[in-house]
Amino acid sequence: MTSPVFRTPVFLGLLATALFSSATAVSADEVVPVKDSANGHTIKLIPDQRAFLGSPDTLIDLSQVFADTEIGRDNQPLTIEVIREEKPDVAAAEIDGDILRLKWGKKTAKSREIMIRASTESGEYVDTKLHVELWEPDYWKLILTVIGGLGLFLLGMKNLSEGMQVVAGNRLRRMISAVTDNRLMATGVGVLVTMLVQSSSITTVMVIGFVNSGFMTLSQAVGVIMGANIGTTITGWILVLKIGKYGLPLAGVAAFFYLFSKRESLRYAALTVMGLGLVFLGLELMKDGFSIIQELPAFEAWFKTFAADSYVGVLKCALVGCVLTFIVQSSSATLGITIGLAQLGVIQFETAAALVLGENIGTTITAWLASFGANTNAKRAAYFHVLFNLLGVAWVTAAFAPFLMLVRYIVVGDANADMSLGIVSAAQITAGIAAAHTGFNVTNTIVFLPIAGYLATLLQRLIPQKPNADEEASHLTNLDIRMLESPVVAVEQSRSEVLRMAEACRKMMAGLKELTHQETPDPELMKKILKMEDEQDVIQDEVVTFMSNLLGGNMPHDIVDEARAQLRMADEYESVSDCIATVLKAHRTLYKHDVRLPEPQQQELFELHEMVSDYLDLVTHSSEKSGRAEVAADAVPRGEVITKHAKTLYKRLLAKPPAEQIEPRAMVSYNRQVAAYRRIRDHLVNVAEALAGEK
Repeated sequence: MTSPVFRTPVFLGLLATALFSSATAVSADEVVPVKDSANGHTIKLIPDQRAFLGSPDTLIDLSQVFADTEIGRDNQPLTIEVIREEKPDVAAAEIDGDILRLKWGKKTAKSREIMIRASTESGEYVDTKLHVELWEPDYWKLILTVIGGLGLFLLGMKNLSEGMQVVAGNRLRRMISAVTDNRLMATGVGVLVTMLVQSSSITTVMVIGFVNSGFMTLSQAVGVIMGANIGTTITGWILVLKIGKYGLPLAGVAAFFYLFSKRESLRYAALTVMGLGLVFLGLELMKDGFSIIQELPAFEAWFKTFAADSYVGVLKCALVGCVLTFIVQSSSATLGITIGLAQLGVIQFETAAALVLGENIGTTITAWLASFGANTNAKRAAYFHVLFNLLGVAWVTAAFAPFLMLVRYIVVGDANADMSLGIVSAAQITAGIAAAHTGFNVTNTIVFLPIAGYLATLLQRLIPQKPNADEEASHLTNLDIRMLESPVVAVEQSRSEVLRMAEACRKMMAGLKELTHQETPDPELMKKILKMEDEQDVIQDEVVTFMSNLLGGNMPHDIVDEARAQLRMADEYESVSDCIATVLKAHRTLYKHDVRLPEPQQQELFELHEMVSDYLDLVTHSSEKSGRAEVAADAVPRGEVITKHAKTLYKRLLAKPPAEQIEPRAMVSYNRQVAAYRRIRDHLVNVAEALAGEK
């Protein structure tokens, strides 16, 4: 946003003075003299003049301008006068002795001509002319063009990410589930996942969510976070491609395929290409907007105050990059801005490299914000990301000169090469920035990979576990709405929450078994099971809200089907927990009225409980494998066995002679428990059908 000072007349006056105070007197040394000219010919002796609206007068010394012409070689006295002047309201020309004074007006215009004649007493003369231009920078054009370019750049990155995720398909999900305690393997997964989602912020938020839900350990998260830092550098190398001028046709042609193709694979491949085109189109627009800065010496001088020519200068530039990324919330966007300024020569290569270092710190803010409200391990993962980048920037800035020497050698083959625009091309400068970005993150990962475990241990000491922390928190803070930008990852994250619901049901069944075998039910265990049932309600609500928001976006059909299946499974597992609570309450009611089931009926319920518990294990195990088509084929017949057994129990109880009938209160409780176990079976069958993709 433009500072209010830009809108004040005081600023304009100060800016005009800064811009043109150095141009108020132009010496003859700045003019390339014409050494051979004929009498009466118009020759070019004075350079054209361009001034900012509101500038002070420009003074040009003419004492030596005509010295090398034919009339000036004899050292004759010359009479200098203005003989033609177009639009004097733009720049009025006056001659005062040997000084040409240009009085700038108040009307902007281009290429107004002024003709000046130098003549001798004998009538010989030489004419020279110059063009004057009075201009005013359009700050709104600068602001809107840069904002528009940045918007297209971010939209392109989003489309590129969505398209690549769909093209990658289940491979991306397999990468996430393949994370192990081997940090090298986890780092590789972090690199590949971030290359596909095109955002290290999304990857780190995802990792923190997985750690918070228990789906991933801190040791695994450390590796993925380091890999994410490397994966995000792919953006810089994409910008190295020499297809900037083809951004608009790329986006346009791909848009037609995306809009009119009926094949989903082709549509999302076109979305990827369209995103790439928009990235380059946005970068070109930002460059066009920034080009005005080249013509404003005051702005250019301001940018040069951030030169990375000293250790303090490097730190200052890194701080600017960090703050800018805090504001924009995208290191890819700030990288695009940095490259755009460097390609125009507004900032030097060294400054751009220092800005990139700061951008690596700025991108950690997203993960830090995602850790608010998360459990202790998730906080440790977020703080590791911050610590990893801070320490990395600290040592690289300390060795900034040799680091850049290595980058120059890689890019242009000369460690001491001058990377200024004009000496090297804009493409080489872009490649240098991308190499600096990649080199920092790769080197930092190599340095910290062997000691990452020690850093994790340090964080465990600095951020200790709270004494009364409830690890089975009922709030799913890991389901961050920012993950909706990456549907494939969002679905995988929500799947971990559904699995958490399934695991909670298994724990409730185990607790129920322990409770029913006790002579006197443990009240604390009862409260724990009922609390878990309440938590299942909260989990389901949050999963439904998250998945409903996800389904409102643009996604491929397989992700939509997976999301709907997860919604159905979350509902069924919540219903399973309700049925378990029903069995518990029926059991509690008997003890409350000091009534006991006969031993045969107790054994029947124990047997039914084991059958249902085994069935729950079967379906949950299938859920952990992401579901298979054969799940329903195996689950439905086993479910029928449970149903038949439950019906047999009903018939057996009713067939008893009146003398052997059990107490009415016990019979009601018995029937309620059998019916609840049957409903658990029905809900688990529905889960199996959802896994198998059946309606």
